[in-house]
Amino acid sequence: MVPALARNTGEGTMLRKFFLAAAAVMAALAVLPILAAAAAVAQPYPNRPVKIIVPTPAGGPVDVMARLLANALPAFLGQNVIVENRAGAGNTLGSKVAAAADPDGYTLLVSAASGLIMSPMVYKSAGYDENSFAPIALVAETPQVLVAHPSAPFGSVAELVAYAKANPGKLNYSTGGAGTLPHLTAELFKQLSGANIVHVPYKGGGPALTDVVAGQIQLTFDTVGTSLQFIRDGRLKALAVSNPARLPELPDVPTMPELGYPAINTGAWVAILAPLGTPRPIIERLNQATNDALNSPAMRDPLMRLGAQPRGGAPEDLARHMKAEHDKWGPIVARLGLREE
Repeated sequence: MVPALARNTGEGTMLRKFFLAAAAVMAALAVLPILAAAAAVAQPYPNRPVKIIVPTPAGGPVDVMARLLANALPAFLGQNVIVENRAGAGNTLGSKVAAAADPDGYTLLVSAASGLIMSPMVYKSAGYDENSFAPIALVAETPQVLVAHPSAPFGSVAELVAYAKANPGKLNYSTGGAGTLPHLTAELFKQLSGANIVHVPYKGGGPALTDVVAGQIQLTFDTVGTSLQFIRDGRLKALAVSNPARLPELPDVPTMPELGYPAINTGAWVAILAPLGTPRPIIERLNQATNDALNSPAMRDPLMRLGAQPRGGAPEDLARHMKAEHDKWGPIVARLGLREE
């Protein structure tokens, strides 16, 4: 018979061993989430799909370029890229969402100059500006073209100005919203020419162009890329391009400078950006992938068919470009007195 003291001592030892083993298991289980998180962090970027926010509706020039980029990037990033349209409030809604996203490289913004530079100048409640983002790369540039519905009672800029002066307030022009590049260009044109034309803002360049093609609106400034086929089909007539030189795609269409409007010589540009604070290695990875995509036939050729010129370059190149655009358009917005709530 085993003495009680010995039996108790043996049981105590076994209990101590049990509790020590259980504690070790619990400690290991507690460490597992930390190890898993560390492993996730250690995986090279990107290790899941990347989202591009486009602050305009589907079908417009920014959306078209963003989708071309989203289709070309996976070959160089190794992950799918999806596009999410967040349109509204003069391109500020989606831009604000992108600016507030986690700076982890999985939410990006593809925007035009209007949404990135000009809308924050016009909208008091924009909630962001170009300094809210980390530049990645300039994607492409495309000239604007002043187009009219074929039924419009004028066939040139001079005839348009004469008609607008003789019929004040009778003509309408559409844009993708207040503060967009077409809006500022049209208002500058009105100021320089004295033409009285009424602004009709839409929630994006796509719907704005659609109603001109349908004859609901007489005029708009649009990018050559999205208007070109309508011009070739005779569903729109081109009056002038806002470019220093005539375009190979539209050799018979005069430029605004040659018609006496040298200040109207700016095309639309589109850039890709990340929320401010995105780590530099991720920015560099995205920059390299964007440049590779722009140099690939999958993106370069469709862009050029749209009349757009692929750009690319370093993040610093885009930063300098944005500052120059801000310095150019700031005084114009102030002089025109454009301000929206």
